[in-house]
Amino acid sequence: MLSIAVCDDEVIECCNMAKRIKEIMEEMKIPCIIRQFQSGEELLQALESFDIVFLDIIMQDLDGMKTAQIFREKALDKILIFVSSSREYVFEAYDVEAFQYLLKPVGDRKLKNVLQKAARKTEKHSHEFIIVSRERQKKKLFLDEIYYFEIRGRMVDVHGPEGIVTYYGQMGELENKLQDKGFFRCHKSYLINLKYVDGYNRQEVILENGEAIVIAKRRYEEFCQEVLKVMRRNGGID
Repeated sequence: MLSIAVCDDEVIECCNMAKRIKEIMEEMKIPCIIRQFQSGEELLQALESFDIVFLDIIMQDLDGMKTAQIFREKALDKILIFVSSSREYVFEAYDVEAFQYLLKPVGDRKLKNVLQKAARKTEKHSHEFIIVSRERQKKKLFLDEIYYFEIRGRMVDVHGPEGIVTYYGQMGELENKLQDKGFFRCHKSYLINLKYVDGYNRQEVILENGEAIVIAKRRYEEFCQEVLKVMRRNGGID
């Protein structure tokens, strides 16, 4: 089931957009949950991990573009769709990797077309997960949302958009489990998700969230081969 957020400080417009999205999704037989927000602050405080966010740009206090910049720091791979009455911010939308930029009023055909594309894109995201034990509870962690694993003695830190989850584990065992899942052990202490690699050199790997992870000399050549495979698979051209 898709989770969709609609954020617009104009209450009537927010309600109308949410209603139209709901009707189109029902017509396409795609189950979804839609939440409405009247400010960027409300959206950023929400605990849900939304698949798709419709965001107005011209809002009081925290505007849509600033909201999007903060949102992107926490959710690198979520679908962000701007809705605005102005063309002024079209180029800025590229900086936060907006999926679409819709001009108000948005026609039904255009809205349906965008929702179809967005829904198809979410289907491509991996739904594979691992289950870890922490604080006497089991927790499900989706592989697609993990930046990297870090080993500290007998503890494993799982780094992702929601912060760090720590549990007891062994890196070797984890590495075997995640073989052929898009992860690479670039150092004895780090197992990284190759889809989040933004750049690298012989000393370190730079992830899309800005973190630098050390890379062992003896693993560099193999890392280069593996990361290029992932980049090509995701549409990269070298």
